[in-house]
Amino acid sequence: MLLREPPATPVSPWERGLVLLSCALSVLGCCLLLGTQARWPELRTRPRQLLSCLSGADLLSAASYAYGVLKDFEASSWDCVAQGALSTFANTSSFFWTVAIALEVYCSIVRGSTGAGLLCCFHLVSWGVPLGITAAAVALKKIGYDASDVSVGWCWIDISAEDRLLWMLLAGKLWEILAYVTLPFFYILIKKHINRAHAALSEYRPILSRNTSSQMRAASVADKKLTLIPIIFIFLRIWSTIRFVLTLSGSPADQNWLLVVLHGVGNTFQGAANCILFVFCTRVVRNKLFSSLCCWRHSNPEPPPPSLETSSQAEAPLCKDWELQGSNGTGEDLSSP
Repeated sequence: MLLREPPATPVSPWERGLVLLSCALSVLGCCLLLGTQARWPELRTRPRQLLSCLSGADLLSAASYAYGVLKDFEASSWDCVAQGALSTFANTSSFFWTVAIALEVYCSIVRGSTGAGLLCCFHLVSWGVPLGITAAAVALKKIGYDASDVSVGWCWIDISAEDRLLWMLLAGKLWEILAYVTLPFFYILIKKHINRAHAALSEYRPILSRNTSSQMRAASVADKKLTLIPIIFIFLRIWSTIRFVLTLSGSPADQNWLLVVLHGVGNTFQGAANCILFVFCTRVVRNKLFSSLCCWRHSNPEPPPPSLETSSQAEAPLCKDWELQGSNGTGEDLSSP
């Protein structure tokens, strides 16, 4: 195994500042996501409930990373272990919840049904597996100072542990790499299903009302968001994987300042990215938020979707309990930009 021993990868003050800014934006973004869920019950669709769990994990992750960057650890200590354990649990849980959302959306749109049993399974796996891994790592004293070779200022798996590669895989990298494969797979299947539904609607376009065209535009917006979800995740997380591989190979390129910054920002910006996508880029949520802040109410909601049998047959699988394409009960489409 070619993981280097200390000296540590240098992390300059301005690099730490960028990472801390990213952490702060993610904390604010997660709080905003959780706040909109608490404030407006009509937004609590199943996918958004899962998104709230993901936001909770991202909030813990960003807060723990911020502490590690501020503390600037130079050796293993009790707070280094505590910070490393919290970030390991939260980060690994975030991977599981991200995949859980993809599976939920797939079942809702393509299969047309989800059950309470699946939700219980999501909670059991997405909280239980990371907790078990983290508890085992702490009990076996595998978490500690990692010289920033596979982090950016925070603690993770002890760089001096003999079986550190195994624990780095179990404590995050294995699940991260699996997410790179799983997320595009699910979203490709979903996009194929949406494209088939679009084709079915297009056949009836001359005889359908303009409301159905609005529905198709809404589905198109959702289609774009579905494309962005795995792209954003992979773009943010890939830099940490690249540094991990470079560190394994013993390459000095893993200390490149640009790669270190991309790693630090990418690992901590997930909460902010989700906030941008599911708050500011979702019209209903955005309007409710701005109305609450500026004492202004959106007074022109879109009419409810048509009740034509042909339209409902083609579009129902796309709209059932999927927040990007569902209705909030007032006729406003949650997918609109």
